[in-house]
Amino acid sequence: MITPAAGGAVAGALALGLVLVVAGWAGTRRPRLLDRVAPYVGAVSALPADDAAAVPISDRIRAAGRAVANAIGGDADVRRRLDRLGSPLQVEDFRLRQLRWVGAATGVCIAISLAAAARRPTQPLALLVFCWVGALAAAWWCDHDLSRRVEDRERAMEQEFPTVADLLALAVAAGESPTVAVQRVSALAHGELADELRRVMADVHAGGTVAEAFDALASRTGVGSISRFAEALAGAVERGTPLVDVLHAQAADARESARRSLIESGGRREVLMMVPVVFAILPVTVVFAFYPGVVGLQLTSGS
Repeated sequence: MITPAAGGAVAGALALGLVLVVAGWAGTRRPRLLDRVAPYVGAVSALPADDAAAVPISDRIRAAGRAVANAIGGDADVRRRLDRLGSPLQVEDFRLRQLRWVGAATGVCIAISLAAAARRPTQPLALLVFCWVGALAAAWWCDHDLSRRVEDRERAMEQEFPTVADLLALAVAAGESPTVAVQRVSALAHGELADELRRVMADVHAGGTVAEAFDALASRTGVGSISRFAEALAGAVERGTPLVDVLHAQAADARESARRSLIESGGRREVLMMVPVVFAILPVTVVFAFYPGVVGLQLTSGS
């Protein structure tokens, strides 16, 4: 009579032998024409329907990654935000960073799920949903962090714009050409807008014209005032109109827009500004006003 242990050993040996036979056959079989030609012709954009199974697993993973990326935000949107951020990262680098976030969040969720399952019985479906939600939340947070950084950078650029525009106007009024003025201001100034001006000068040194460089700045920035400034500067360079008046007008418009935005922000936060007044300043004022009277009454009643 065959014991269960002996039967398991025999079945394992048969399975191992079958795996070795299949592996040996796959290693000695004649390669297909597609496999022999593929290293010499490079990537093929489309394959026949019969060769669908020949698509590498890595390509299928990339296709699935692109589908997920399009569902989350899309590569075009990510590329535009990275360009607005001035980041040297490519879309693939950002997706890899997003994948690391997802992997870390999934690992944490799995650890929490195992700890919860060890303490008391839990539905596996609930734990699976928890891990899935954690992974999606990590992917969303990575995308949201990119958007937040872009907004912070463009807010800083908007605050720096009036000063930079006045410096450019002073340099042009002193007799310098637009290229020299932009180069001087970008070398002396510090900040996000100065980085963008250095990028403009890099485009000019690469062979482009000043108008084309400022048109590129207007197309990639998300700040309306800087976009109008770049378009106006490009038009002034092309038509030969005086730049000093254009720069001063742009700086004045930017300051007026900042003042208007500040007033609107204060109006929206009017109720919030009343919170410290009502709950902090007013009680202290009442205590200071009534405490001497309370002390006087106690002294009078005691005497």
